[in-house]
Amino acid sequence: MSSLPDDLRVKRTAAEWVTKHDRGLTPGEQDQFFQWLAADPRHGAWFSRHRAGWQRLDRLAEWRPEHGSEPNPDVLARPTHRPRWARPLFIGALAASLAFAAVGFWPSAPSFNAAPIAARTSSDGYERRVLEDGSVVELNHGAEIDVHFTAAERRVVLRRGEALFTVAKNPLRRFVVRARGVDVRAIGTEFNVRLEPASVAVLVTEGRVQVAPPALAATDPLPTAVAGEHVLVSLGAGTAPQITKTTEAQLEQVRAWRPQLLDFSSTPLAQVLAELNRRNRVQIVLNDPASARVPVVASIRSDNIEGFVSQVTTAVGLRAERRGEYEIVLHAAR
Repeated sequence: MSSLPDDLRVKRTAAEWVTKHDRGLTPGEQDQFFQWLAADPRHGAWFSRHRAGWQRLDRLAEWRPEHGSEPNPDVLARPTHRPRWARPLFIGALAASLAFAAVGFWPSAPSFNAAPIAARTSSDGYERRVLEDGSVVELNHGAEIDVHFTAAERRVVLRRGEALFTVAKNPLRRFVVRARGVDVRAIGTEFNVRLEPASVAVLVTEGRVQVAPPALAATDPLPTAVAGEHVLVSLGAGTAPQITKTTEAQLEQVRAWRPQLLDFSSTPLAQVLAELNRRNRVQIVLNDPASARVPVVASIRSDNIEGFVSQVTTAVGLRAERRGEYEIVLHAAR
């Protein structure tokens, strides 16, 4: 690649970073990506262009015949030409604007080369684990699981807390989550399981699951829930599972603890900080009014506080001071 013209090399490298973001960056790749962005103003600009094209392809891939007789022309349209002054500004790390990307893109494709996790995993905060079959478990704060995989079955025991499961399809090897005697069975799907004091709650976001409460007789059919449904299993004897349509409040409860990719387009720094503070225990305080209106052009994972602070201090020229466990103050650089 070193023999390529410089502009072509930049474009090709930017495209490679887009594909890496789509499947999820490793910690080492995150550091390399930030260094690459800071090395040249063109890097951030070409990354943004390639990423926009990738997102248009994603929207096209989601089109189905039932959506209309023809694909939405806006999906296939080329971006309209904009004057130079209207384009997002991506400039060097010491300038007054900011361009960088997320530490990790969520949700990302399961990594089938990931090492198996330990038999028991607990989480002090949000954690994402890739199981040996490629399934993904996202653990809420305080969650604890045991993993028991055999040649015939994939079984995870939720000991406490809440977890979301994205199951790798394998019809010959069923995937079962057990929570206080309640079995949630899936082949290839995504669902959230939460332990409550007197019940187990299951929210299905993709595919379908079968829910087997502890008191279910062997001859009884298993209750089935599909995407968009919520199952509440009371731990009281003889109570049948309650299956209802998922409410927006229930979805928001799951969204609240899972990281999201936040996209900002020339958003004032003060507004970006307010959004991050709303989603995290660690609070960022801006002690430099002159930087409050600095425009931020970025895609930031909502839980990536340390990565954001590292980049914003370099790009804007600020100094970070940590006060206790849950506060970071940004000062004007001395």
